[in-house]
Amino acid sequence: MNTFNPFGFSTVPHILCELGAAKQLGALAAQHFPGARHALIVTDAGFLKTGLVDAPIAGLRAANLEVSIFSDVVADPPEAIVLQAAADARKNNIDLVIGLGGGSSMDVAKLIAVLTAGDQPLGTMYGIGNVKGGRLPLMQVPTTAGTGSEVTPISIVTTGATTKMGVVSPHLYADLAILDAELTVGLPPKVTAATGIDAMVHAIEAYTTRLKKNPLSDMLARQALTLLANNLIPACEDGKNLEARQAMLLGAMLAGQAFSNAPVAAVHALAYPIGGIFHVPHGLSNALVLPHVLRFNVSHAAAHYAELAEIVAPKAQGSIEARSHALIEMMTQIAARVGIETRLRQVGIAESDLDRLADDAMLQTRLLTNNPRELSRDDARAIYAAAL
Repeated sequence: MNTFNPFGFSTVPHILCELGAAKQLGALAAQHFPGARHALIVTDAGFLKTGLVDAPIAGLRAANLEVSIFSDVVADPPEAIVLQAAADARKNNIDLVIGLGGGSSMDVAKLIAVLTAGDQPLGTMYGIGNVKGGRLPLMQVPTTAGTGSEVTPISIVTTGATTKMGVVSPHLYADLAILDAELTVGLPPKVTAATGIDAMVHAIEAYTTRLKKNPLSDMLARQALTLLANNLIPACEDGKNLEARQAMLLGAMLAGQAFSNAPVAAVHALAYPIGGIFHVPHGLSNALVLPHVLRFNVSHAAAHYAELAEIVAPKAQGSIEARSHALIEMMTQIAARVGIETRLRQVGIAESDLDRLADDAMLQTRLLTNNPRELSRDDARAIYAAAL
């Protein structure tokens, strides 16, 4: 008999997974938010330059919506950008927010939607469950298959020179998430690779999380990992492979749904300081520490890793430990095959930086508490040293 702990599960109410769906943005907005008059598209300057925003804008205007664009989003967005965007949205009487971009654009869109709807200061929203009041209608349209931010209730903000804080609240769930791989075709192979591995990390960590592992998240994590493992290399080798890219988007979203309810752990805790201090992209930060954190966890998570090895390394045989190491080896091979950096020194980190990284990682208590094995500062430093 299977027994499991009581659990809750939340996600966005509406999802559309369809090639070309971004062109229907206006019709979808009219269908879901008939009262909306003025939409704000939240994106970054790089994506704006691709021209892929033009068709969605035309669709919104055809549906009689006024359209404004905020394109000052940067990776690891600082508070100042979030506050500026919210002030602009208030001034322009925005009544529909559309995140169109990678994780950072979607994270900023979430916060614009809650900040513009009320007068709660951003500083009081950090942590878990601290957002009060309502929010504006929110649509999310990812242009990378990585963060799963379109279906997560989490927004990460850079609060100091190198520190990040998270806002975690059910208020941040979008009303509608749209997956359209036509928006991802211009992504360089290295970005496709790093964001794809980020999504795989979400699935692996959700499946092995200590406190909130549950049957629904498990199912989503396994399906996510199947889609990602089978399509990451094809998507990297041929960026115009729309079938592989649509599968990657779906996999990243399913992983996002999984870890929203069964939270991530030490891989992310150790990745955040790498991103915060050295400005390494989030997906790559995760990939750099992944095999070393998994090795550390084997003593406490081998049975679950062996189950995931059936998906990622289906030829693996032998004991539970042997199969769990086959998973780790296959994740290492995937990183090497898609050509991303695999050592910390390749992104400018030296041995003299490891103490600072370890100190910062230990501040990520929201994440470390979910790890299958308790992790000390010495453990964190040893993991960074192994990744150097």
